[in-house]
Amino acid sequence: MPSSLPARTEPAPRRAATAADTALEKLGLVRDIDLALHLPLRYEDETKVVPIAGLRDGETGQVEATVSDSRIQFRPRRQLVVTLKDENGDDLVLRFLHFYPSQQKTLAVGRRVRARGEARGGFFGLEMVHPTVKVVTAGAPLPTSLTPVYPSTVQLSQAVLRKAVAGGLARADLDEIVPAALMPARLPTLREALRRLHEPAPGLDAQALEDQSHPAWQRLKFDELLAQQLSQLQAKRERERQRAPVLRRAGGGLHEALLEQLPFQLTPAQRRVADEIARDLGRAVPMHRLLQGDVGSGKTVVAALAAAVVIGAGWQCALMAPTEILAEQHLKKLVSWLAPLGITVAWLTGSRKGKARTKMLEQVASGEAALVVGTHAVIEEQVRFARLGLAIIDEQHRFGVTQRLALRAKLVDQAGPSSARGRDGEGAGRLLTEGEARAALEPHLLMMSATPIPRTLAMTLFADLDISTIDALPPGRTPVETRLFSDSKRDEVIARIRDEAGRGRQVYWVCPLVEASAALELQDATATHAQLCEALPDRMIGLIHGRMPAAEKTAVMSLFAGGQIAVLVATTVIEVGVDVANASLMVVEHAERFGLSQLHQLRGRVGRGRTASVCVLLYTTPLSDAAKARLKAMLETGDGFEISRRDLAIRGPGEMLGARQSGAALLRFADPLEDEALLLEARQVAEAMLESHPALADRHVERWLGGRAHYLNA
Repeated sequence: MPSSLPARTEPAPRRAATAADTALEKLGLVRDIDLALHLPLRYEDETKVVPIAGLRDGETGQVEATVSDSRIQFRPRRQLVVTLKDENGDDLVLRFLHFYPSQQKTLAVGRRVRARGEARGGFFGLEMVHPTVKVVTAGAPLPTSLTPVYPSTVQLSQAVLRKAVAGGLARADLDEIVPAALMPARLPTLREALRRLHEPAPGLDAQALEDQSHPAWQRLKFDELLAQQLSQLQAKRERERQRAPVLRRAGGGLHEALLEQLPFQLTPAQRRVADEIARDLGRAVPMHRLLQGDVGSGKTVVAALAAAVVIGAGWQCALMAPTEILAEQHLKKLVSWLAPLGITVAWLTGSRKGKARTKMLEQVASGEAALVVGTHAVIEEQVRFARLGLAIIDEQHRFGVTQRLALRAKLVDQAGPSSARGRDGEGAGRLLTEGEARAALEPHLLMMSATPIPRTLAMTLFADLDISTIDALPPGRTPVETRLFSDSKRDEVIARIRDEAGRGRQVYWVCPLVEASAALELQDATATHAQLCEALPDRMIGLIHGRMPAAEKTAVMSLFAGGQIAVLVATTVIEVGVDVANASLMVVEHAERFGLSQLHQLRGRVGRGRTASVCVLLYTTPLSDAAKARLKAMLETGDGFEISRRDLAIRGPGEMLGARQSGAALLRFADPLEDEALLLEARQVAEAMLESHPALADRHVERWLGGRAHYLNA
């Protein structure tokens, strides 16, 4: 009796992964769309052959001929030498300095081959060294398109990679996702663009392909920028659906008390950004704002005012900095401003141990410590906040993407119900209900950066953030004169230091290394310290670097801040945050080794008082083109925004933001600086798609970013 059940179908056996599969996976080529978007580095024209006699010395060409001789020679070194002879009786030598036995078999006498390479004049006539060779049959058709050369690895041959890419291109879903009404009319379809890039016709403008100005390239750049803008706008809208504590400024509260006791007046720019932050804190959605400003523009006092709003409403605030020195500089300023108002400030770093640390953790957990300042130790597992309302991250670009993602998760986890009562503002004098506490699980987040971000880069990498900019320096800041000296004038610089010290001024001398390195011939900090001690025996010369114990670093900085140390030899641990108004001279050793942003930050350590200040950049030749461009920029401008724009032009977005570059690397094709017009178009289309076609927006992000979208929104 026949069964009414359908016949059981055995699943097809899974193909074992090959070495090529593993190599493809290492390149990130997992999905069909990944293969389709793996674009050529360059192209080879194999669509025509020329007679051997038609080859020209120094030019690349392709010939088809028969192997007339194939042998291994041992002088001057072991090599495979193959002679080709074409129908006209002309000879061409192919020389392989590195080869496999299989190649010798392939190029046996009598084989017909096509060889492509650069022709060179040799002792016995024209030859090609390591040409591309294919065995062919007589009359075999020539390719009808240029041959792509893809980014690859040693384990993955071009032939295997071309086959894989062709398969992915054939299988991938390349249907149009962006509605035709929103797509710029001048751009081809995605399928057309990829076909042209993977299989360009011989007559196609090769220059336009290589400089990426061809419409096919423009389509890919547009789609990539659109995916990024969609991803970040989606993240922003998602956060706007979350809940955060409503923390409003109140008349006569802590915020106003802090303003009254500050020893200076806020600048209009500081007041403007403080108001922008206060408005965000007063909303029921989490603030995600980037506060940027040039070196010395006064970001710390703006952060203090934000903290005062939060603490005044009965919540806690955490400030995290990348280094202990920077965190300690913040601590000193914040304590001097907030302690007189009755605010308890906790200090948490990795070096803080024992009973002192235990006490601080208890103060944080109970809510007694309203403000917590420290390094990444602030987000360690044992740190528990009673009622976290605001997290401030200084120099945010120096934290890795993974760290920032972990921080956000940690902050949400730590912000919970508490018995803390409001000082003023909404919720003053009463406990939060459990419902209110659950609704306030997402704290507000303020990120600060002394590296101003160019507009195009801000639109690209920080489209999910609101940005506040302090665009003016406080009064009293003296412009710093920058001078460039060869290392051969080191003695003249030391003489200038002696003069500055004689006038009661102080000096920084920054070196790139702590101790001498056999690999890098750089002047190290310990050697420079010894040299300056010998040259200035009547002055106290300090030394500070990242390997020193925290207590020792603190002691050295205290002596320098107090004026006892005349010259402080340091590594870049003093790059940001250090504020000594009496320091009037900054010397940077091997300035060619530093990034432009670093040099600008170091220059900002002087000129913080009313004394004329100088930054001396010592360099060693030879200089690379990039190093020359950096030093030229330092000489020509002191504007942090112009410095940032030039830094972007020199290094590109992938390197400029340091640890943020994991997100920048997701831009494989587009360049924010060169493709600003496309970026503006992508932004407009992204907003329209999210408004009217949200499902299509999801599909576009998945096609381009897969599971990597969260790195852009860290």
